[in-house]
Amino acid sequence: MTKERNLFHVFSMLFVGIVLMISSGCTDSVNLSSTSYSLKVKDVLGIVGTAKFSQTTSTVTTIDITLSGAPVGTHPAQLCMNTVVDGGNVVILLNPVDATGKSSTAVTTMSYATLIAYNGFIKVVKSDTEPNVILAQGDIGGNVLTTTSKTYSMGVIGNYGVSGNALLQKRLNGTALLTISLNGTIEGNTYPATINLGSISSVGGGPIVKTLSDVDGTTGKSYTNIKNLDSGLTITYDNWLVYDGYINIYQVSVLGSIICDGNFGKN
Repeated sequence: MTKERNLFHVFSMLFVGIVLMISSGCTDSVNLSSTSYSLKVKDVLGIVGTAKFSQTTSTVTTIDITLSGAPVGTHPAQLCMNTVVDGGNVVILLNPVDATGKSSTAVTTMSYATLIAYNGFIKVVKSDTEPNVILAQGDIGGNVLTTTSKTYSMGVIGNYGVSGNALLQKRLNGTALLTISLNGTIEGNTYPATINLGSISSVGGGPIVKTLSDVDGTTGKSYTNIKNLDSGLTITYDNWLVYDGYINIYQVSVLGSIICDGNFGKN
């Protein structure tokens, strides 16, 4: 009888050990991870936040949004395609940010790996009745800006008195964000901007290869997310570094009147 009890004890211990190993193996195979993204103020000053993507299980990713400084109430949240600069359609409607400044959504339609490489951004708006008032937003996935960048000087032409710089920043997916910052622009005006082939010393100038977003005369800023030339040809941040080009800024709606320019790329 004692021998049988001992055998039973041994088999019981083996069974427990096997169950623990199987359980441990299942847990380790998921290799849970998380990634956080910054959400920045847009239309309402004083708001900052984060969006944390957590791999809850192999098939579920939890997106937790935390905002501080948001007005009282609940605020719709969305995961959209494209970049903050470009804007885009809603891909996933997230749970709204509540009165505590928090939102949590379990996502099963896209994997964690897909989400952290996605061409998208997160946006939190004021309300369903005021969807155009953006409280905070931020690029996610492949659209996140890296620390790799290059700045180009923009010089004055004639008596216009406009000068500044062009900042080229690399995204994780290899594309580029071009930010033009000018001084001397007139409030309320908009100024067309282009990247042209050649250099500013080229006789007669070169053809336009990329039409940029207009410079806002009030802020002196222009933001352009660049993936392609006007011809449709794909171009990356690294391509731009060796590109034979220059930037033109034009007088209000007049492409023939250049008020500021600067060499770009390898120039």
